[in-house]
Amino acid sequence: MSSSTASASVAELQAEVNNLRHELETLKVGHAAGEQIYVGSYLLERLAQLGVTSMFGVPGDFNLGFLDLVEDHKSIDWIGNCNELNAAYAADGYARVKDQSIGVVLTTFGVGELSAINGIAGAFSEHVPVLHIAGVPNTAQLKNKPMLHHTLGDGRYDAYTKAAEQFTCSQATLMNKSTAAAEIDRVLTDCIIMGRPVYLTLPTDICYEKIPSGRLRVPLSNQPPANDPDVEKFVLDEIVRLLQEAGQDAIILTDACAIRHHVKEELQELLVKTHYPVFSAPMGKTTVSESYDRYGGIYVGSISHPDIKEKVESAKLVLSIGGLKSDFNTGNFTYSIPTSKTIELHSDHTMVLHARFPGIGMKHLLPKLTARLQPFKDEAKQLSVPRYKSLVPKEDNDVISHAWWWPRVGEFFKPKDIVVAETGTSSFGVLDVPLPEGAVFVSQILWGSIGWTVGSTLGAALAGRDMGLGRTILFIGDGSLQLTVQELSSMIRVGVNPIIFVLNNSGYTIERYLHGKYRKYNDIVNWNWTKLLDVLGGEGITKSYTVHNKEEASKLLDDPEFASAKQVQLVEVMMPQHDAPRGLKAQAELSGKTNQYVADATSI
Repeated sequence: MSSSTASASVAELQAEVNNLRHELETLKVGHAAGEQIYVGSYLLERLAQLGVTSMFGVPGDFNLGFLDLVEDHKSIDWIGNCNELNAAYAADGYARVKDQSIGVVLTTFGVGELSAINGIAGAFSEHVPVLHIAGVPNTAQLKNKPMLHHTLGDGRYDAYTKAAEQFTCSQATLMNKSTAAAEIDRVLTDCIIMGRPVYLTLPTDICYEKIPSGRLRVPLSNQPPANDPDVEKFVLDEIVRLLQEAGQDAIILTDACAIRHHVKEELQELLVKTHYPVFSAPMGKTTVSESYDRYGGIYVGSISHPDIKEKVESAKLVLSIGGLKSDFNTGNFTYSIPTSKTIELHSDHTMVLHARFPGIGMKHLLPKLTARLQPFKDEAKQLSVPRYKSLVPKEDNDVISHAWWWPRVGEFFKPKDIVVAETGTSSFGVLDVPLPEGAVFVSQILWGSIGWTVGSTLGAALAGRDMGLGRTILFIGDGSLQLTVQELSSMIRVGVNPIIFVLNNSGYTIERYLHGKYRKYNDIVNWNWTKLLDVLGGEGITKSYTVHNKEEASKLLDDPEFASAKQVQLVEVMMPQHDAPRGLKAQAELSGKTNQYVADATSI
């Protein structure tokens, strides 16, 4: 059995344990207890208990009855989107920023849910908890299979569920009111514990069936099952032994799943009580405060800053927390950290060098590890940490280069900002810029669907508003923005005020560096960006700017009114077509060798 298959099996077993535990708790309350409520209302109350305040999606005839319940709900707002793909992106962004909650997207049967599926797949890829609700025909039609609109015309009503099974960790079709509440609880628990999307079909008639509400008195669990105590003790003993053998010469490397599986607090306690140097992979940026004095910066394999690369790779032991080793997250798999000196903590297993311990998850392991390692604090404090900084270079021209832009815009950031970076130029550019205390970094480095950040920015801004965070700031290229630009109108309508920096370099820069640097297929039509917000409903209530050079850019960034972010603002940043951040150039060179085409002449 492969390691990924084993992890999936363990996760499924853990989910089943949680569901059985929850069912035992509900038996104590009594299944018939409480007032009678609609199945649709039961679902909404469960979502409200999870802290959901926004639901994304597009109306369709098979979800309209449920939408009446959503619109009338006291604490959940309907955030209508311009299309289902953008809605899925928004739910993803919402879930990333709103810790301990989930994102929710509602679509209609067939056409709607298939439009959303790329967004759901991205959430699955990057371990983001999203509930996809599909409003479907009534139960009689699902059984008899007439040739309804939105079907394939061949009676395969299960085709969409089969598709959803590829991109969700749990599914439920509500065909019976007597089991509806239990099925809702099951998929929501799976979503929370496994940290991945789930799929729920809601037939039009089941939505308005009455069921007892008593189960709502038993909250859904957000804790994974306890680790086996004997195995856990053995793992802890081994980690402590290895650290002693290494003479405390160790570093901590954090990554995306430390965020997705909610161990930021446990990680922070470990850092404070041990003082080991800590670094982050790109997908784990802002897992740890980047102003923390023991934080050394971003490690991306061979394309890391030399000081960071040397410190990480020379350590005798690396404690990896929540690792997700994709190509763009590891400098095209150039991590020079052998398994023989690596300890990996994951949500559902632990690796100690070459030994794998299924079911030993980091949520319960980390506090116990902290207690065991605390006596090593004085020795760990002696380990040096490279100073993580980003200086604005002195250049002898007024062109807005990437080398100048990213450190300069770093001076614009404030504590608790939500910084959203589009795949490619923006995500690579902002990586080396330290973000201030409490800032949240949002990017899709593994799935890499261009245009994702626009919908995600809407969701992130709404979640940030709920959580009392600061400004939402989006960095996106002109090419990516053209894919999902409609969602700017949703931002204007619902009253969030992101600052949107559009990097205008006339096309797909990351693609140019990967292949076809001068090919027409990497060119785009240049839009009139500063008139865009007016067209999308923002005339008179939004602002747009173009900055052509360093002086104009600095003047705008230093403007207190602009920085206050009181309305939606779009800034077109004029940049050279073939300029790119250092990290992107290095990654593209590595990827280009991997993806080498036979006819090199095609890249000219």
